[in-house]
Amino acid sequence: MRKIALLAVGAALTVACNKQAVDVTTNEEVRDSQTFADISKAKVKHLSLDIETDFEKQIIKGSAQYSFENNDAKEIIFDTEKLTIDSVVLANGKKTKFTLGTQDEIKGQPLHIEVTPNDTIVKIYYKTSPEANALQWLDASQTNDKKAPFLLTQGQAILTRSYIPIQDTPSIRITYDAKVKVPQGLMALMSAINPKEKSADGIYTFKMPQPIAPYLVALAVGDVEYKAVDHRTGVYAEPGMLEAATWEFALMGKMVDAAEKLYGEYPWEQFDVLVLPPSFPFGGMENPRLTFATPTAIVGDRSMTNLIAHELAHSWSGNLVTNSTWDDFWVNEGFTVYFERRIMEELEGKDYADMISVIGFQDLETSMRNIPEKYTSLKVNMTGANPDDAFSDVPYDKGYLFLKMLEDRYGREKFDQFLIEYFSSHAFQTMTTEKFVNYMKANLTNGEDDFVQEWIYTTGWPKNLVKPTSKLFDLAEAQFNQDIKNGRNNIAPSKIEINTKSTNEWVHFIRLIDPKKNTIEDLKYLDEVYGFTNSKNPEIQTAWFEKSFLMKYDVVNANAKEFLTRVGRRKFLEPLYLALKESNQMALAHDIYKSARPNYHFVARNTIDSMLNYNAK
Repeated sequence: MRKIALLAVGAALTVACNKQAVDVTTNEEVRDSQTFADISKAKVKHLSLDIETDFEKQIIKGSAQYSFENNDAKEIIFDTEKLTIDSVVLANGKKTKFTLGTQDEIKGQPLHIEVTPNDTIVKIYYKTSPEANALQWLDASQTNDKKAPFLLTQGQAILTRSYIPIQDTPSIRITYDAKVKVPQGLMALMSAINPKEKSADGIYTFKMPQPIAPYLVALAVGDVEYKAVDHRTGVYAEPGMLEAATWEFALMGKMVDAAEKLYGEYPWEQFDVLVLPPSFPFGGMENPRLTFATPTAIVGDRSMTNLIAHELAHSWSGNLVTNSTWDDFWVNEGFTVYFERRIMEELEGKDYADMISVIGFQDLETSMRNIPEKYTSLKVNMTGANPDDAFSDVPYDKGYLFLKMLEDRYGREKFDQFLIEYFSSHAFQTMTTEKFVNYMKANLTNGEDDFVQEWIYTTGWPKNLVKPTSKLFDLAEAQFNQDIKNGRNNIAPSKIEINTKSTNEWVHFIRLIDPKKNTIEDLKYLDEVYGFTNSKNPEIQTAWFEKSFLMKYDVVNANAKEFLTRVGRRKFLEPLYLALKESNQMALAHDIYKSARPNYHFVARNTIDSMLNYNAK
């Protein structure tokens, strides 16, 4: 998943000078605290899904049949959340007893199904709730083309259980097949082998032959079309978005080639991207074979395509080798950010890779200031907590910095060979932090581990951290300083087109604005020169609206409200609502949020509700 810049509610916590060691196990294999399932007794291996989508009632109904490993078990336990279980049958078609356990605020309800030690197949008939957290039902007005409704799922971290009864833990891997019935005229897509054209009867069949983690079982239904980029990459999007998306992501094929050159053969045959409606809460979601992507990456200059590189990198780190528990989330995301930047360096050069490294570091600084200290280490302890609570830039960019430190310390050539062997030897397996550390000591560092405690287990900033720098950003900083000087010397503003710099350069430029040093007059001058308030680039809009909110430059308020109502990407929502909160503009924040909230996905609503102490009732 691409960047979730979680900004915790409450007072900012300074972590740099008050480090703590996180209380974690050092065992290579641990039980995932986020699941009810006892996979040591009964563990699912294959899912056969047969479901129908009901857009009017906003539910999914059907059956989930599993084959499972049985280790002398008398019951098999599944995770559920807000599901109605109608019946359960065994391989012989005979009904078996089942019970739903006590509701847990975070994990939902366990589904206990009676089996005998000889049973290896169970079939569950069920239906979802209209409030299923993984499902987002959009009416036509909430889509890009505004012609047909849309459904999308988001399973990560522990939401798949709200639309499929499942052992919802990354500690296991399953293959699956599916039959999905949808309204005629719409196309169904999954994280599987997908159709390229619509079915006349609205029935679609799918197969995922490689084993994946349950959070990667994904479904989308909408009025979409397909356009190939090359022989193994392509784009799905609503018809009105398809040409722009295909142009923006035209380098996808070259990205796959570059990735293979770095770390070995692409393991999923096909790499397609589905561009979702604007309310999708993330930049992207790395569903195997079908990455879900935000339309906010389509900015017209291909400068945000590192988002696609990030999701492609997950094909190795995350999808091929998967964090065993959510305590080890950095094992997915730190490797992916490192890999993403290597891909972009291969395609666009070192200057571009340096730019996105600096932007990532700036985001990391914000996270380190604002999230609870216990979540500023790479390895975290999520027992009794929701995995969303720890989602921030820390596993992404602190994880990247750790791996970059290893590259610098042991050399790129040696580190590249280490990563190739790491992915190859652990393909389609799960990985804990401890298992990785032991593998690293045996295959890279020759037993050296003096840096492990500080980098992985200790909160705050490591002492030997090397801060990224960028030559291109140095030029942007010089331009910024000159502009401020011109404005204060009453030099008449001369309009400059925004396309003179890349999106990343403009984001850095705007982030140089310091509410303690700059004035509203400075903002007004920059706005007259560059027209930031009227920009249609979401990255620039977010950076500019954030600074404007903090400094109460209310010229932006109308455009910012329209932006926040239209876009649901949490990376953009959080800094803007937080800026309103920090500048004591809670009335404006609540006014905007009241209008915008119905367009947001559950995970975005959950975050902003908490941030603003908002009661939807």
